[in-house]
Amino acid sequence: MKKKILLIDDDIHFREMFTELLKRSNFEVIEISDGRYATNKYKEHKPDLIITDIIMPEKEGIETILDLKRLDSKIKIIAISGGGRVNPVDNLRSAQLLGADATFEKPFENKAILDKINELI
Repeated sequence: MKKKILLIDDDIHFREMFTELLKRSNFEVIEISDGRYATNKYKEHKPDLIITDIIMPEKEGIETILDLKRLDSKIKIIAISGGGRVNPVDNLRSAQLLGADATFEKPFENKAILDKINELI
């Protein structure tokens, strides 16, 4: 049975490319464009791992991480960020302090994130 990943990112081009990589690596991927749908999708699909962008228009990744951890404190989360108004490293550090199991700055090496995904699930 394939492991499920919930991918949350508002950048459609990134999401499509990353989803293709994950599918080729034998994962089932549920895609959403914003954190505001994350808790409902989590309840619906029960993914093994969540990968969330930090900077999104409706509901940012930090708030999404907090909501998901309240729902299930054991859920594995990887936070990703390409920047925004603040240095992406600061956003990712905050994400890790608030419950992300790993963080990656965009652009990241495919092998590095796939290795971390396999380690977490």
